[in-house]
Amino acid sequence: MKVPVWATPPTNLSLSTNEIHIWRANLNLLPEEIKQLEQILSEDERSRANRFRFPHLKNRFIAARGNLRKILSFYLQIESEFIEFEYSSRGKPQLAANLNKIGLQFNLSHSQDLALYGFSINQKIGIDLEHLRAISDVEKLAQRFFSEREYKLITNSDLNLQQQVFLQFWTAKEAYLKATGEGLVDSLAEIEFLIKSDQSISLQSVHGNTKIAQNWLIENFIPDSDYIATVAVEQTLSNNNQPKICFWEAGKIMSTDKRR
Repeated sequence: MKVPVWATPPTNLSLSTNEIHIWRANLNLLPEEIKQLEQILSEDERSRANRFRFPHLKNRFIAARGNLRKILSFYLQIESEFIEFEYSSRGKPQLAANLNKIGLQFNLSHSQDLALYGFSINQKIGIDLEHLRAISDVEKLAQRFFSEREYKLITNSDLNLQQQVFLQFWTAKEAYLKATGEGLVDSLAEIEFLIKSDQSISLQSVHGNTKIAQNWLIENFIPDSDYIATVAVEQTLSNNNQPKICFWEAGKIMSTDKRR
């Protein structure tokens, strides 16, 4: 799997149709940083944050959504607090149509204190992040949710690698479903992936259709120690070249808005 180098984004940040941007952000912020980010959230987002029972989960939500707004402000060239979202029937956020003149697509995922954000232009995108952890009944879960070939690859792996292989498949499936907007469904086994000898992953078929797989870029990578992530991007027919993936570190850039 790829271990990307996370760079500081340029001051004149832009996103072209042949690029995919992935941002990494730490959600373990100081109280004053959380307070600043909370101020740019919408009333609905603050209401959602207040529903969390535990303070650390509330703070992670505020940090994740606040960082999203900060990043979007760079692409849209508007202030963070003026960004508006619309939601699909499954709750997937997207930019309000009146704000999205450039066709910006995005998706986010967070686990523990780490968040990832994926961005593209006019291409469906999904991203999923998982923290490496002990998973009980890996074989039973794989048998239930994965294809027979995926299941065999997991069970034939060394015991100390089975959970990693399981999460490679899991993040790929969830990233694809988040990109399509379907969400997690019972037909996970019908979305089949293959892990290659170099540990990269590729989509093989969807409900038995192998042609669909040719339209998707699937990239798995290690965003930080003890984490696994996958990004899925639908390739348009007019875009035959594989897009360049840029990895940006949010870091201190989030302490400012678009007008730096």
